[in-house]
Amino acid sequence: MEKRSGEPANLSLPRVEAYEPLVGCETTDRILDKAHKLSDLHVINVNSTHYGGGVAEILSSLTLLLNQAGIRTGWRVLQGRPDFFSITKKMHNALQGGEINLSELKRDIYEEVVYENAARMHLDHDLVIVHDPQPLPLIRHFRKKAPWVWRCHVDLSRPDPELWSYLSSFIEHYDAVVLSLPEYAQKLTAPQRFIMPAINPFSSTNKDLADDEIDERLNHYDIPTDLPLVVQISRFDKWKDPQGVIDAFRIARKEVDATLVLVGNVATDDPEGQEIFGSLCKCGEERIRILSVQDSALVNALQRRAAVVLQKSIREGFGLTVTEAMWKGAVVIGGNVGGIRHQIEDGVNGFLVDSIESAAERIIHAVKKPGLRETMGSKARETVRSRFLMTRLMEDWLDLIASFEPQFLLRR
Repeated sequence: MEKRSGEPANLSLPRVEAYEPLVGCETTDRILDKAHKLSDLHVINVNSTHYGGGVAEILSSLTLLLNQAGIRTGWRVLQGRPDFFSITKKMHNALQGGEINLSELKRDIYEEVVYENAARMHLDHDLVIVHDPQPLPLIRHFRKKAPWVWRCHVDLSRPDPELWSYLSSFIEHYDAVVLSLPEYAQKLTAPQRFIMPAINPFSSTNKDLADDEIDERLNHYDIPTDLPLVVQISRFDKWKDPQGVIDAFRIARKEVDATLVLVGNVATDDPEGQEIFGSLCKCGEERIRILSVQDSALVNALQRRAAVVLQKSIREGFGLTVTEAMWKGAVVIGGNVGGIRHQIEDGVNGFLVDSIESAAERIIHAVKKPGLRETMGSKARETVRSRFLMTRLMEDWLDLIASFEPQFLLRR
């Protein structure tokens, strides 16, 4: 990327080459070769928020990496009213097995807001990637001249039938559907591909921190470090089961002394988050800290200092915070659901749990055996290095983009 006039000399963006010590030169050379062959393309991503949650975390890194490799890649965010995001949150829940009253009024608001966004967006790109249900109907409002891909990040193993039937009327207009896992596949005429998410090890959430930097962040938020830390970091969402984490911790501390820290944020596209955060705050006490902050350095510090990191989800398309904690060599306890089962091998590089009681048992076990971080944590980090770094995600997308080559040629 060309340096702009007046730009500070110390500014830089992660490049594929930076991953060479982690994945090898053969891998980075292969990825750069694939990117070079697609370097005349212009790609756009559309989702519903710039921050909060895994989708924004992935896009913030992947779009930059693609641009640095020579593929012009943009990112646009849907603008919506509170009633729109209330409806799309209900859709999100129903796609993961919840219930929804899909009234005509809800459908009208949903389609109206997306139509308003379509009027403001100019999507005359070589490839359009639409993320999750919020912007899904955009495709109805453009004369499609290039491939469109719908990327769904949620657990689709048990979607509400009525909602799925409704959303399918939009999905079937797409040229491909990308899901995280094969078990999320649905009956669609559009071809389905499966790409698991990944992390950027150089981001402020994941980069190496010195002990004094970790201490500074924890002290800034008055988080005590005199006892082992039990941590969960996630959006305040019922599917992450934060109340179940508190209940498991209360059982565990009958046998071990520890401090629980729950950290989350309330994204602009998640109106339920504030309510859930408020209800959790009632459980707060000296040894149960509940914070709603957007601070990637704090997340990094907690995952590095924790005796154990939880992601006790009851539905999870893919646990990005699981991967983040594993990269830092943490002992991770994850819900035995969705993508987490593909990240954690129970008893090898972490633990899988099915209940509050089993989570409590694993917390006790991890706190009592601090040496687990060395043995289990090293295996966890290697799992991420070999399977869940951003270069693998980038290459998966490059392969998918290349599969549309005949359509790109027709467009020229």
